[in-house]
Amino acid sequence: MSQTLASYLDPALATIEPPHDFAFWTGDWEVAHRQLKRRLVGSTEWVSFAGSCTARQLLGGFANMDENEIRKPDGTYIGMTVRQFDRATGLWSIYWLDSRHPGVEPPVVGSFAGGIGTFYGDDVFEGRKIRVRFRWTVTDPAAPHWEQAFSADGGESWETNWVMAFRRRR
Repeated sequence: MSQTLASYLDPALATIEPPHDFAFWTGDWEVAHRQLKRRLVGSTEWVSFAGSCTARQLLGGFANMDENEIRKPDGTYIGMTVRQFDRATGLWSIYWLDSRHPGVEPPVVGSFAGGIGTFYGDDVFEGRKIRVRFRWTVTDPAAPHWEQAFSADGGESWETNWVMAFRRRR
């Protein structure tokens, strides 16, 4: 006897509509990157480079993914992000993986409020335990902005080390 997907869900959760937080994201993008040359050492030297991104919705809007071509001055690599919405908590988990390393990075978890999505997680950078923060600013859905920051002191202070400005491809 076969069962439908809905039969596997808690009935209280099955009626939740998919979130629209990343609805803006579907499509093709040109990306202007800025990244600190060295992280968590007090550096103020930034490097700029280009990239591109293609994003799509999955699981009826409860997940999405994107694939990125990141064209750094020292070489190009491909990365991808997978985001999944947890109906029970109302939070997104965001996972990163790329062609340079095997495996999936630990997720950052969070939500949107007022056009700003803030997501936190724990990771290791150069052998040190750190907190990671992703922040999406979507005040203009045609030109979203993403940034990554690290904290080496448990979130007391943050160093923004990567910024991406997106423009929809025509």
